[in-house]
Amino acid sequence: MSLGYGVVQLDVTIVNTALGSIGTSLGGGVSELQWVVSTYTIAFAAFILTAGALGDRIGAKRVFMAGFAIFTAASVACALAPTAIILIAARGVQGLGAAVLVPNSLALLSHAYPDEKQRGRAVGIWAAGASLALTAGPLAGGGLIALVGWRSIFLVNLPIGVAGLWLTWAYAGETTRSSQRQIDLPGQVAAIAALGCLAGSIIEAGALGAGNSLVIAGFAASAVLAILFVWRERRAPQPMLPLSLFGHRMFALASLVGLLVNVAFYGLIFVFSLYFQRVNGMSPFATGLAFVPMMATVLPVNLLAPRLAERVGAPLTIAMGAALAAFGCLALLGIEHGTSYWATCVQLIVIGAGLGLLVPPLTSALLGSVEKSRSGIAAGVLNATRQTGSVLGVALFGSLVGQSSTFIAGAHGALIISAVLLLVAAAAIRRRAPA
Repeated sequence: MSLGYGVVQLDVTIVNTALGSIGTSLGGGVSELQWVVSTYTIAFAAFILTAGALGDRIGAKRVFMAGFAIFTAASVACALAPTAIILIAARGVQGLGAAVLVPNSLALLSHAYPDEKQRGRAVGIWAAGASLALTAGPLAGGGLIALVGWRSIFLVNLPIGVAGLWLTWAYAGETTRSSQRQIDLPGQVAAIAALGCLAGSIIEAGALGAGNSLVIAGFAASAVLAILFVWRERRAPQPMLPLSLFGHRMFALASLVGLLVNVAFYGLIFVFSLYFQRVNGMSPFATGLAFVPMMATVLPVNLLAPRLAERVGAPLTIAMGAALAAFGCLALLGIEHGTSYWATCVQLIVIGAGLGLLVPPLTSALLGSVEKSRSGIAAGVLNATRQTGSVLGVALFGSLVGQSSTFIAGAHGALIISAVLLLVAAAAIRRRAPA
């Protein structure tokens, strides 16, 4: 299960390291690079709820294996893409595979560890596997790009996918099937369209201007589609997003925190990838090395977080992690053109530590707030909100730094927005979580 989540996270950092090389090879500006990143996360966020429900219906193990197969095949297509448009399309299919992998990996973990304490520690190890991939991604990606070229970063998923398929077939136990669980296709279509229109409008606003008629129409369409989605989910006999889940305070708070944290964290990863390469002239390999300390911090903190949560409670642990990351963002406001990497390293490590501290208790608390029979859809909701945050973070922050002449001002704005969102998340989970 850690391998399944890890390969999904690997593609987040490894692709960000390759943005400069992809742009040079296939052409295009910041908006095209935003689409390379965002198409993956849009598909991830939009399909993840249906993937969780599908796992509940026919068994998480077989759905998880199908996700590995889709992800691996799409990775090969990304490596062979001759144009930016084909790469973006293949990234969308990759995102579909990722959407299938993540919630079903959590459902299988929840099935294997019914005890709350054991489950919390298992989730910590699961998250640590992803953190290891996040750590290895920049370094491995930078090295592969320097030695072979950017296409090789997608081919590394091939052996991982084959190993994941074999390990799952040999060792994972199947979950209980709920044959009555239906798939909400109208809700699925509305979710894809609403999120796609919203992300597309934010991205193109940076290139065309917020007053452009197409951008305004995109925002309007997104609002209408979002309303239709909520209307559909309220009336569907078996909705893809059961709104009743949000009646549990911890579930609602965990989902909100997941959204806000990912806007900040993944939006900043995109910004600093461009900052290191396009502003400070660092190579892809040097950029990969620059991210290693930040990502490496996440792993040990992931392993410590469940034990801290056992002592002080999940809400306080989550709030501490978010506040720590916010402090790191504010401490980076001094960056300018030519700022030394060593003047930013400690702050990036602090942000990584904050993320590592909050993710395991956030995930475990949400899974513990629903009955086991709904673990697949619950995991799907958390990851859908988190990936929606990633989409919005890359779209928004990418638009802020889209023009080279205003890049530093846009980066400062992104850091301030991130700090505010993280502090809001900390305050919400600390003050409003049930005792």
